[in-house]
Parts: sequence; structure tokens; C-alpha cells
Amino acid sequence: MGQLKRKAIYPGSFDPITNGHVDIIERLVGLYDELTVLIANSSDKTYLFSAEERMHLAKESLKSLPTVSVAMHDGLTVEYAKSIQAPVIIRGLRAVADFEYEMAMANMNKHLNNKIETLIVFADPKFGYVSSRLIKGVAKYTSQLEGLVPLVVLEAIRKKFGQ
Repeated sequence: MGQLKRKAIYPGSFDPITNGHVDIIERLVGLYDELTVLIANSSDKTYLFSAEERMHLAKESLKSLPTVSVAMHDGLTVEYAKSIQAPVIIRGLRAVADFEYEMAMANMNKHLNNKIETLIVFADPKFGYVSSRLIKGVAKYTSQLEGLVPLVVLEAIRKKFGQ
């Protein structure tokens, strides 16, 4: 019988993927044989980038990481994790303000499937203030986002806002 593969998923809207996300993903690569970055696509949310654009930007930003794949899903994250037999959902935590939401989500996922664990990875302090929402808000007025998003994302933002 072969050795079990360590699988995890890292879900989010990634609208857009930031260097904070990339930092967390790079730190996870050595811990998991397979890491799936899961692009959430909810009809309840309004996105700057389409699901296909977000998927492309994530793939381009992570192409140097061969054990990382990018997928899209519009249902429950815990159901996707079960479908690919990934026993771990990774969530990033930037600040204490994120904690209550993440705890509620982890508890709901545990209720839905008690065989799937949610693990929290803390953001590097240099990215503690960087969020996709903040990037989008700033991008309306300036394209000075160097160091906060991958270059491919910076170019896509500039194109989106005609900068």
C-alpha cells in the first residue's frame, strides 16, 4: 500500500491574489504534497475580476510552484475538500479582526464534515494590512501597488482601470 499524500486546499475569492496570499502559499508548499488554491465563485458577490481572470492571475502568480494547482468552485468549500479527499482547509489570518469570521467558518465546516480540519496560517507581518478589498479600493485612484501584488496582477489592475 502506497504512502498517503498530504493534501490541503487554500480557498478564497482571490480578487485579486496578493503577495500576502502568495507568501502563505509558498510557506505551505513544503508542508503538503498537493496544495489546491481554490477560487471561490459566489453569485452573491461582486468581483473586480471574473472567475476566469482570477484563476488565470493565480495560475500565473504561482506557476513556479509545481505542487500547487488552481481550481474554481461555486459551492461549499468543505464539499470540494471532500471531493478531492483533502482533509485540510487552510485559512489565512491577518489581524484579530479576521478571527471571529474565520472561527465561525471553521466551526460550520466542522459541523458539515468533522473529518476535515481547518488550519490557520498567520500572515507575515509585512502583509498584515494587505487585503484584496484594500487593493481594489486603492487601485481606483492609483496603480502604486508595487510589492503588494504579483506583477501579473499589477498589470491586470492597470489595464482594468486604464492606468
